[in-house]
Order: sequence, then structure tokens, then C-alpha cells
Amino acid sequence: MEHPENSDAYKGLTVNKGIEQPSIVNPYLKLRKKPKRRQFSVGEYVEGIVKGDVTVLSQAVTLVESVKPEHQTIAQEVIEKCLPYSGNSVRIGISGVPGAGKSTSIDVFGLHVLEKKGGKLAVLAIDPSSERSKGSILGDKTRMEKLSVHPKSFIRPSPSAGSLGGVARKTRETIILCEAAGFDKIFVETVGVGQSETAVHSMVDFFLLIQLAGTGDELQGIKRGIMEMADGIIINKADGNNIEKAKLAAAHFRNALHLFPAPESGWTPQVLTYSGFYGIGIEEIWDMVFRYIDFVKANGYFEHRRNEQSKYWMYETINEHLRNSFYNNPDIASMLLEKEREVLEGRTTSFTAARKLLNTYFKHLPSWE
Repeated sequence: MEHPENSDAYKGLTVNKGIEQPSIVNPYLKLRKKPKRRQFSVGEYVEGIVKGDVTVLSQAVTLVESVKPEHQTIAQEVIEKCLPYSGNSVRIGISGVPGAGKSTSIDVFGLHVLEKKGGKLAVLAIDPSSERSKGSILGDKTRMEKLSVHPKSFIRPSPSAGSLGGVARKTRETIILCEAAGFDKIFVETVGVGQSETAVHSMVDFFLLIQLAGTGDELQGIKRGIMEMADGIIINKADGNNIEKAKLAAAHFRNALHLFPAPESGWTPQVLTYSGFYGIGIEEIWDMVFRYIDFVKANGYFEHRRNEQSKYWMYETINEHLRNSFYNNPDIASMLLEKEREVLEGRTTSFTAARKLLNTYFKHLPSWE
């Protein structure tokens, strides 16, 4: 910066120019490169998982959830090799409306099961993903204060990523890895989005529905779709002044269950009340769950349901791959916006545009002959 005061017109007055401002970053600071995490081989993943190494299991689950094709190739090999070690757990799906106390209840449920039955417990908590930012908070683990520090538990929060029923796309594959790691009890906590819980029902042995009393119209909780899937219904927050309301809600749900067709399992769903915060009625709930497991194993439905679930996920995988193949096709990608514009401008119908897109896709498919 030049100072006019230093000109000859102002003799006897001098203003120093000052010094250059130093950088806000220390010039002597040497940044250390973060060491890159070593990528395990398929054999190392399988060996670590079978030994029960939680660190290796966590990295394998991250691999399964990755959308990168190279990660998916390794993940599928790991799952195939872990498959013989899986299938030896009791899988329990836990759902309910937001605020019903699912995470708090799981904390209490998990401690009870580990203390009374022993073994190891894995909790797969599904967190809702934002439609705008595509991000998730993944904060369910913070509500499981006691269970998260238990040496025999493994809690894995995962984003729903827009999957139906609030179940992460890869949750079923994660169950296989957890079973191979020796976890004999698996809880799958859903987002709790209402009637679209088909996905979680198709991967668990017992579907537990958590409801609340005193929240207004009790009929809001009696939704036919989700009620027919429930193997057990529990009314939370049955404590203090809310006990009578919880009992009344339980009576409404029992009456509603009589209106539905008998379940294929032959089991009559039960309705119980409890308090997750005070730990009241927890033992009765788990007596019900294990009575159900013994009941369906005795009549052969347990194995039948597992087989039906495997078939269901085969078709779901086919549908998913077909959908991905369609939208990732370069010819379709170039046509899609054009056809969308034609529909919006009223120049063609939705069905005609869809048929043209599908015809283009099938025409460019490689021949299998």
C-alpha cells in the first residue's frame, strides 16, 4: 500500500509500509497422511467373521452396504462362504410408530435376553434417510446406553436408503454375516412407517409390534396390513396414570385380532402391556416370544417360513437388478428426460412413454443364444 504522506510535499513525515501478514496456517506444520485402511481378502473376511471378530464384521457389513461394483463382488463372495455358518439364530423384527419407544425398549429387551438366555445379540437398527440430502442421523445407538457397552452385543445402525418398510436394502445379507459371527439372537428395528413393513416380516421369525395408548383415535393403530403380520402386540408406557389406558388399548387390539383370518402358523397373536422405561412386564413378553418359537418349530412352520423367505428374497433380488439395469442403461438414460418432458407437456400418455422406453431397453439387450 502506497502512502501519499511519504511524498516530497510532506517533508519530515514518514509512514512505514508495515510487514506482510503471515499465513494463518503454520508453514512448518507437516501434515501426516492418514494411513489407508488395508482391504482384507475374501478369506480374511470369512476367517475374521467366523472367529467372531466384531471389527472385521463391521467392515464386512460396510462392504455389503456399499454401492461400488467392486465392493459388491467381494461382499457376495464373503456372503456365499458365510452361508454354511448361518441360520442358527432367532430373528425378531421390532416395529411401531415413531415415538413408541422402540430403541429404549430394545435396550431393556436385549439386556433381559442376554441375562436370562445367554448367547450373543446383534441389533440391526434402521434409520430413516432424508429424501433431500439422502443422509441419516444414525442416532438409535445413543438410546441403547446399556446394551451398546455390553460385551456380548453388536449394534449396527444403517440408513434405510429409501427401502420399502424402512428396512435397509442389505439387511438380510447382514443377518447372514451376524449369524456366521456367532450371534444367536438378532433384532431388526425398523423405521416404523406404518403399513409397508412387508420387507422386515419377510426376514424375521417373530414380528413384534409396539403400540401406544392414549394417543387419540385407537383405530389409528389398528391397521389391517401390519396387524395381520404381527405375531405379538405390546403396548408400551403402561405405567403411572397411563396403566388403565394401556389396558383399554390392549382390549381394543385383542378384539380387532379376532376379526382377522387365523395366521398360517396356527399361533394366536397375543397382546401384552409393559413399560420399557421402568422395565415392567419384560419377562412376560419374552416368555411369549420363546413360546412362539417352540410352537412353530414343533409344527414345522419355522422351517417353512424360512424357506418361503429365501424364495421371496430371490425374486426381490431379481426385481432390484432388473430395475438397476434399466435405469443405468445409457440408451434409457438419454431417452428418459425426453419422454418425461413429452408426458408433462401432454404430447403422450404415461403408458405410451413407458412402453417406448421398455421397447428400447429390450431391443438393446444382449442376446443369450
